Amino acid sequence: MLTSRHNLAQLCAAVAAALPVLLVAPAAVAAPQVPPPSTAVGGERLGLPGVQVNPLAGAPALPRDLTGQSWIVSDAASGEVLAAYNPHLRLPPASTLKILFADTVLPKFDRNTVHRVADEEIQNIGAGSSLVGIKENLDYRVEDLWRGVFLSSGNDAVHVLSFMNGGIRRTVNEMQDRAEALQAWDTRVISPDGYDMDGQVSSAYDLSLFARAGLRNPDFRMYCATREAMFPGALDKNTGRRGSFGIANTDRLLGKYPGLIGVKNGTTTNAGSTFVGAAERNGRTLLVTVMHPASYQRVYDETAELLDWGFAAAGKVQPVGRLVEERQAGGGEPPGQAGGTPGAPASPAPPPHAAEPATRPTGGGGGLDPVGWPTMAVGAVVAAGAVVLVQRRRASRRRWGRFEC
Repeated sequence: MLTSRHNLAQLCAAVAAALPVLLVAPAAVAAPQVPPPSTAVGGERLGLPGVQVNPLAGAPALPRDLTGQSWIVSDAASGEVLAAYNPHLRLPPASTLKILFADTVLPKFDRNTVHRVADEEIQNIGAGSSLVGIKENLDYRVEDLWRGVFLSSGNDAVHVLSFMNGGIRRTVNEMQDRAEALQAWDTRVISPDGYDMDGQVSSAYDLSLFARAGLRNPDFRMYCATREAMFPGALDKNTGRRGSFGIANTDRLLGKYPGLIGVKNGTTTNAGSTFVGAAERNGRTLLVTVMHPASYQRVYDETAELLDWGFAAAGKVQPVGRLVEERQAGGGEPPGQAGGTPGAPASPAPPPHAAEPATRPTGGGGGLDPVGWPTMAVGAVVAAGAVVLVQRRRASRRRWGRFEC
């Protein structure tokens, strides 16, 4: 019989042999999960995996070959969810998180307010971020800054407005509070602009809540529907006059899909593509959110296909859930998902406050198991491999950069 040391040596050798496979094949991790039905905000069916739709006689078939990891079609007025696919799946939101930023900060400042930008307000913006082109020591009206947010998805405009609001940390905290007031329990805010950050997640359901709330603000609706605008430029050193330049909305459906109102697109290298679109037809406004389809262009194609289906399905499907209403001050907290690891199961508790990012556990609970100290040693080897994997991923991010739009 082998000694315990020989057993340990064999175990460690087996784990060490497996580590290269783990390092080159992270896709082998278990597939993302949706929340248990009992914790799904908006209705039990929205917590079930797969497509949820309840067609009546004459209802059109849903579009085929949809590739989004998560999507939802809802009525903006009634809140009825007409169809959905994993709507509570937590995924990185990219710049669609700017919808929540606008819903939180937009009501605070008059559009004609003039603000002189200090140098520190446009520092420490994530590498590869989309920018509208704000310059320090120049004056900008609030409405110009919001056009920079909605049309150019400018992270510099988000940072300036955040400083006007009391700083990045305060703005993030207020965004998290606003998400909780809207019962958006899938969302965890780490950055106000949606730039890729560990632990920052949202869901198709939550993004639809944010868009529905935002569209009730006429200024929000105006900005997200604007296709082109002139933005203040730099001072001409020779004439002393200030120039301007044109900016265009990066929403590729705006002006192409009939009746499209907006709302916001988002793309990052790590998060993939996400889009929230609202369109109006015959007095009916539909919201469609598509998260992480197979390609950048597919996010627009699939949104248009789902909008077409939603308008054709009016009165021919029974709702499978509902977009919940905003909580009143002092109201109770319904069960829902806590923010956290993308694709992780839900927790009935509200998400932790954004100012106190939760650490991610790397293994099981403490204490000795029946196998004894050899298991602990194997766990250490696995943990070391995990550290190498994280380092490789971070090195890859530094090498290839990030793209935000």
